[in-house]
Amino acid sequence: MTKNNKYNLIFIGTPDFSVPTLQALISDERFSVSTVITAPDAKVGRKQIVTAPPVKVIAEKNNIPVLQPKNIKSLPLALREGGLGVKVDAIVTIAYGQIIPQEILDIPKFGCLNLHASLLPKYRGASPIQSAILNNEKETGVTLMKMDKGMDTGDIITQEKISIDSRETGESLHNKLSELSANVLKKYLVDYLEEKLKPVAQDNSQATIAKKLTRDSGKIDWNKSAEEVECMVRAYYPWPGTHTSWNNKTLKIIKVDLLKQKNHQTGEIFLENNQLAIQCKTNALLINQLQLEGKKVMTAKEFLTGNKDIVGYILK
Repeated sequence: MTKNNKYNLIFIGTPDFSVPTLQALISDERFSVSTVITAPDAKVGRKQIVTAPPVKVIAEKNNIPVLQPKNIKSLPLALREGGLGVKVDAIVTIAYGQIIPQEILDIPKFGCLNLHASLLPKYRGASPIQSAILNNEKETGVTLMKMDKGMDTGDIITQEKISIDSRETGESLHNKLSELSANVLKKYLVDYLEEKLKPVAQDNSQATIAKKLTRDSGKIDWNKSAEEVECMVRAYYPWPGTHTSWNNKTLKIIKVDLLKQKNHQTGEIFLENNQLAIQCKTNALLINQLQLEGKKVMTAKEFLTGNKDIVGYILK
């Protein structure tokens, strides 16, 4: 602990997902966040406006020094006692996006701790939230672990579970797990620092990988079952989104419902009770919301008003 009887922490994170955890640490009198490390400011949106990461905004509001290296490997000496002027008890990371080098893992007395949005060893990697929905899991959660040099391979300190709703999207589950991460840290961090919790090794034989997503990840294969595509639409909302192609334009599929098997070709667009639907390999999907390239988001009814020729088209 520091002289004022607070545990001195360095916080490492970048996006909105990290913000509740940083705010929880700042508001907790047991901790002192001496430094925040986050990604560099970046161009955002269609107008490419240079924007600070959400974590930086919170840090600066609370007068916490911020470091924004392009590569975190450049920082080890700056983080040691003397560079910061204080002894580091622990480093807390969440949704940072870079592998933390061993030189930094070795700095704090109690190590580097990471909050990961899955029940490790399941879904190590970049897209655990989307992967849980994509694979129709019934539950997921947050893991607090002591980091090592591997990708999400460190010993587990604790885990907490939540159920996945049947209509869960990537966005809604992101928000739930973001808040759960903050609660898990507040609940268990001091117990760990007081050595009341002993980290347990992961069972590597049970490990699965959640790969990094790209826009191409959202391309729909209509040869999959309707159940698989429906999970994909929910998992990839709002990013990277799910899409197909019609008239040489990208057609985003945003909200759907399941239909039982219909007598149509795989990929065929048809009307079901005057509503737009698409046949998959098995069963079909009722389309509720979609967006054609260059147009606004529409309900299927709105879309059909100006695009009646889509009925009968076979999507590939």
